[in-house]
Amino acid sequence: MFPRLAEHYRSVVEDLVMSLQALASNLQSAGFTATCYSCGDGRDGQGASFVADIGDGHMVRFLVSDFGISWVESRNGRELVKLDGAEAIQELQRMADLAQEGQARAMQPLAQTA
Repeated sequence: MFPRLAEHYRSVVEDLVMSLQALASNLQSAGFTATCYSCGDGRDGQGASFVADIGDGHMVRFLVSDFGISWVESRNGRELVKLDGAEAIQELQRMADLAQEGQARAMQPLAQTA
């Protein structure tokens, strides 16, 4: 049972790394500053560090690895909230929504001029 759970967790980490890379790209396309650095080859562990500047000194950082998952949100260098596990993963939806809103705003002037 435990080896199966460990393998499942590794699979979740791998999925999160791919999702974070796509999210960083989408946020960049929407005009935000975002980066995602990944490490590992999947055999000996994998992880990623995602950072996004969402304006007005507001930053988010999401870390995922075989050792854990965490979300830290700060404003002007002061930590506002830190979440771990499933709660941290849920915050990624807020970033995805932000990327969609930013892309919709970027497309709006084009649609109005057409």
